[in-house]
Amino acid sequence: MRFTEIGQQLRAYRLESGLRAEEIAARLGVSRAALYRYEKGEVIKLDTIKRLAELLKISPLSLLGIGVEYYNRPIGYLERIRQLEETADQILQITGPLCYVTTSDAYDSALMEAFTETADNADGERAAVRAMSEQVLGILIARKRMYGMRRPGIIAMISAASIQHFLALGVAGAIPVSDRLRRICRQVAANEIENIAAMMEAEPMGLQFGLLGGAEPSSAFKLLRARDRASLAINPFRPDTHPAAQTGVALITSADEAIAAHQRVAEAGWREAVKGPAAAARVRQLVAASRID
Repeated sequence: MRFTEIGQQLRAYRLESGLRAEEIAARLGVSRAALYRYEKGEVIKLDTIKRLAELLKISPLSLLGIGVEYYNRPIGYLERIRQLEETADQILQITGPLCYVTTSDAYDSALMEAFTETADNADGERAAVRAMSEQVLGILIARKRMYGMRRPGIIAMISAASIQHFLALGVAGAIPVSDRLRRICRQVAANEIENIAAMMEAEPMGLQFGLLGGAEPSSAFKLLRARDRASLAINPFRPDTHPAAQTGVALITSADEAIAAHQRVAEAGWREAVKGPAAAARVRQLVAASRID
């Protein structure tokens, strides 16, 4: 058994469950420190894995990394993606208007302010919503920090339709925010798309963007390849929607058939995508059109 991977999945599913570490440790009959050691990859007995799976309401096979991992809350999925990105050498993705790890600090600041407004308007659940916001933002920022340190190769395909939607509503477009913050979010969105255009033009080492034509892809997914493993992640959750307001089921799998099928879709999309200066010019046209509107 790969105890490090079991520990990583344990942490993701713990966050997914919404249970505090102290609660799980108490029900399991161990100390909180012991639970954290399990999450860091300490040897764990099979009987303990079975009991943890019962507490977390998942299959023991999921903790063992066998089969498909399912997440119905953004926080568990995002934590698992953070873990996979820590060892990934190559990332191939069809996504919305952005590749999150390449966004600026201004994007995180706008998202944080939108999440704060949401928490402030949550009445009796203010503390819980604020805590969830801080957890999600912490995971997102940790992903960006890790990308800056490791720089895995990324090929990201974005669609014109998703860019237009992003420019129209701005960062956190699905979150009701004040008019002042909405103006800021729209400006930040325009700056992020301008940054993508600049990267398309410069084509920095290890980072490629392609602009898909036609309608927005029906689903977002990414393939993460490490030295000894490939993983497919399918994500219904948007990074700029508050995690308390999202529903859906994300999944992660290492099944060869699923990876091969999505690889074919991604390769076909990349062949047809507009790249380089031509893509940059089209993206800038979208930004200019949004300012006229």
